[in-house]
Amino acid sequence: MEQLKIAERYKNIIKSFTQGLKDIYPEELQSLILYGSAVSGEFIDGHSNLNLLAVLKNTDLATLKKSSKLMRKFKMINTLFLTEDYIAGSIDVFPIEFLDMQENYFLLFGKDVLRDIHVDIRNLRFQCEQELKAKLIKLKQAYLPISNNMPALRSLLFMSFTSVLHILRNALRIKGRRPPYLKPEVLKELVFEFKIDIAVWEKILSAKNKKIKLNGKEIEELFAGFTGDLESIATIIDKV
Repeated sequence: MEQLKIAERYKNIIKSFTQGLKDIYPEELQSLILYGSAVSGEFIDGHSNLNLLAVLKNTDLATLKKSSKLMRKFKMINTLFLTEDYIAGSIDVFPIEFLDMQENYFLLFGKDVLRDIHVDIRNLRFQCEQELKAKLIKLKQAYLPISNNMPALRSLLFMSFTSVLHILRNALRIKGRRPPYLKPEVLKELVFEFKIDIAVWEKILSAKNKKIKLNGKEIEELFAGFTGDLESIATIIDKV
């Protein structure tokens, strides 16, 4: 675990949690994998969570309940319990999620269930299109009752930005590109592939990170530019 770029106390937490699961599930635990920011190097001390994939032979409620006390003890660890059969049968439905895991992970125990995962690009395209269009519908529905409430509109913009960028980061894969991890670098790739107005997106990112403040007019303009770019991208993805 030496190569993980996280503080030693987090490594100790992971070790304790791993041993706890092995004790609870001496026969059922097949694999335990750390994934996400703790592996990619983007872990933020005091802000990020530790994300783990635990593969069990069975994930019925009686089996899961055995670990409830451990889950309460390690609240900063988000554990996804799956079976190997569930993973095999869900790659076509959740290609974004499994690609994200596969991109940055560290095997803590047992079988490497992520190594040989293969995602059909057609399934990835479908999920990106479906999630992006669903997000657009929700944005427009949410916009109507708060269009004159700038603090609420700003919150909606910031809340949507991260989840939308996650979808679009994976949309870059449809274009045959390996997407970067850092948000500013993702934006540059999106300009190249989808012709977004990078000034709009960079300004949203800066405001979200509290580097700049926005007035009411700027919030309205950014929201309009943001949704307009999403409409254009959705059209492009639909035709890929």
